[in-house]
Amino acid sequence: MSGKPKIAIVILNWNGEKLFGEFLPSVIRNSNFPDTEIIVADNASTDSSLEVLREKFPEVKIIELDKNYGFAEGYNQALKQVEAEFFVLLNSDVEVTPNWLAPCISMLENDESLVAVQPKILSYEKPHQFEYAGAAGGFTDMFGYPFCRGRILNRIEHDLGQYNTPTTIFWASGACMFIKADSFKNAGGFDGDFWAHMEEIDLCWRLKSRGYRIAYQPNSVVFHLGGGTLPYNNPQKDYLNFRNNLFMLFKNLSPKRFHRIFFARMILDGVAAIKFLLGFQFNSFYSVGRAHASFYRNLRSLSRKRKELLKQMVVTEHAEIYPNSIMWKFFIEKKRKFSALKFDFFNN
Repeated sequence: MSGKPKIAIVILNWNGEKLFGEFLPSVIRNSNFPDTEIIVADNASTDSSLEVLREKFPEVKIIELDKNYGFAEGYNQALKQVEAEFFVLLNSDVEVTPNWLAPCISMLENDESLVAVQPKILSYEKPHQFEYAGAAGGFTDMFGYPFCRGRILNRIEHDLGQYNTPTTIFWASGACMFIKADSFKNAGGFDGDFWAHMEEIDLCWRLKSRGYRIAYQPNSVVFHLGGGTLPYNNPQKDYLNFRNNLFMLFKNLSPKRFHRIFFARMILDGVAAIKFLLGFQFNSFYSVGRAHASFYRNLRSLSRKRKELLKQMVVTEHAEIYPNSIMWKFFIEKKRKFSALKFDFFNN
């Protein structure tokens, strides 16, 4: 092997000094794997993050970024400075368990078509329950709404062993993503224009359109606190989720589905905005409008990106995209668990 390490665990930080004492020790303790280094990439924090790292965690390598680039571009800037075979992108509020690295790395090593893997992600505060951001692997419905095995919209399942089989998924959570370094770089990394939220789904979609696979490995388990970047039910999070979903769909939809699905999604966003308004959720209503305004401002740039991605697209139909509306299933048919969807993505 060359001088570069095999595995680089990269934690992006912004003003997260209070999280280090609680979560970093588990990463150091449980990452005693050959040729592995732990890196904290600091997004120009204004707290004492760097001082705490240098004083209490000298074994951790530090990358100092010159400004706060956000989650997506922050990782892009940091990973330009990292040489490894595999990147492990890990949120700063994640506790890892013994032997969390080996199962995922083994999957990536033994399958050339596999480029990214997600472990089982449980809640740090409710350890017997899945965590919102990733749970047991991510999917989307036909209109681009993301959901997970173990979590549909805001309904989260308990971990009863029902998702203890490795499987192909549509997207791996950015809270803890194992990815081949060459694949990340060849795909152009995250889309920095997303800033934060859904950048990992966009990346996974681009990789799958190139013919690669994403997988879930339940034999690796981590516990995620969640809400570390922005609290759940935050208007800014609403804005980023609505806007970035439009960005993602516009870039990645196949030509066959583009006009029909994108038009339907615009209508559905209008319905969501009306629901917010009638529920007196004025900040969320405003967030939808801001999201659509930003989409139109970025339309020229998005068109250029779509044109380039279409040149690289070799797979246009993905079995892991649910061929129905998850909103209809959840709100009208009252199907609140993944198993109730009867989503046989293995045989689609």
